[in-house]
Amino acid sequence: MKRFETVAIVGVGLIGGSVGLALRKFDLAEKIVGIGHRQVSLRIARRVGAVTNTTIDLSKGVAEADLVVVCTSVGRIIEDVRRVAEHCPEGTLITDVGSAKQKIVEALDEDLPRNCRFVGAHPLAGKEKAGAGNADADLFDGRVVVVTPTSNSRAEDYDLVEEFWEGLGSVVIKMSAQQHDEALAVTSHLPHVAAVALAASVDERLFRLSSSGLRDTSRLASGDPALWKQILAYNRDHVLAAMQEYGAGLAALYNAIRDDDQTQLEEILTKAKKNRDALGS
Repeated sequence: MKRFETVAIVGVGLIGGSVGLALRKFDLAEKIVGIGHRQVSLRIARRVGAVTNTTIDLSKGVAEADLVVVCTSVGRIIEDVRRVAEHCPEGTLITDVGSAKQKIVEALDEDLPRNCRFVGAHPLAGKEKAGAGNADADLFDGRVVVVTPTSNSRAEDYDLVEEFWEGLGSVVIKMSAQQHDEALAVTSHLPHVAAVALAASVDERLFRLSSSGLRDTSRLASGDPALWKQILAYNRDHVLAAMQEYGAGLAALYNAIRDDDQTQLEEILTKAKKNRDALGS
């Protein structure tokens, strides 16, 4: 695994902080620079040991970077990558952690300033609790990271991003940005939408009667609304297609219950149990 002199992390929240902690755990970087907008967040990142240096000045923070990892919200990544490219050393490789990829990758699949290059990535890891205070050096251990190169990406750039994430303990899967967004619309974004719809439909007068079923099923709805608003906007078409398919399945279940079709109802319940059991704990 390549050891970096300087890795700059733009946005040191849960994911960025966990990247920093993992880099330090595996001794993969001499210096880890955390870059953010708020000193209070950067102080937390320093306190938990996620970074060795911090700054609110992006130009200074990336000035000596061998690799830049942009961990800001989906709606800011394109702008942040372009700003990074204006100030980092000639030819620096930039990657990200955005959970919707196609719009980002297409916007950055072009000549960036200073001969910099971008290869997108998305670690399928996280928690409901945000911020560097909840960062975890083992967050990526055994977890899948999707890397999304394009036909214009250099093989050596993909190899470096792959090696970087594997060095943090991840299992890397190579996909196109479109394939990623189609898949994540079903496996990540739709579950969040379903949890939101469920949580929003429950009358607060029933909260005292809620069971673990409601709490467990609606858990994802506690995610940051501002962040999820951006994710759903960036992957709108694929999310809508997934919701349409889900709606058809919900309608089939509704019809089976309404019509007291015990055969159809059992088939749906059995298929659902089989699929859920296959996912593991």
